[in-house]
Amino acid sequence: MSWEFALPGALAGGALDAAANRACSSPMDNDAFAAFYERSARPLWAYLARVSSDPALAEDLMQESYVRFLCAANAPSLESDGEAAARLYLFRIATNLLRDHWRRPRATSIEEIPEEFFAARDSAEQSDSQIMLGPALRQMRPRERQLLWLAHAEGYSHREIAAVTGLAAASIRLLLFRARRKIAALLRAQAAPIGRES
Repeated sequence: MSWEFALPGALAGGALDAAANRACSSPMDNDAFAAFYERSARPLWAYLARVSSDPALAEDLMQESYVRFLCAANAPSLESDGEAAARLYLFRIATNLLRDHWRRPRATSIEEIPEEFFAARDSAEQSDSQIMLGPALRQMRPRERQLLWLAHAEGYSHREIAAVTGLAAASIRLLLFRARRKIAALLRAQAAPIGRES
């Protein structure tokens, strides 16, 4: 997906419309943002989708994250602060949006449940890691999924994970250790019935 389609109100020329320009006086030019978006959109969406277990929600939160990133007065500059700082800031925005979503009380109706839960699953189409990791990750708390994703999929250090999640840097190591231990136990429990069938 191109960045022009990721942000609501984007014009064909790639510039934000007049109302958005007044609300968001971002110093980032269109070319710099387009390049940043192309490099960061897929990892951001994957993080949100894995932590939330909802691809549609991940898409919405990703779009909102970029809008807030562009509108933030104190957002890191790609030129002066570097892309790593901008990406950490973007992940922090996404994490806060996800946290706000979870805090909102809401009732779930049958229409809100994704159809993928009703469809028959074809295991031949899924990779082995998805078959094993998917059920194990669904049994974990969102915070645990979040820590594992940031550490292993994004390769962030404990300090960077602390910056994204808002947790104390000293507690990341212990929380990540517990999350790793929990997923290992869940994967062993999943593998045990398979081993007995052989």
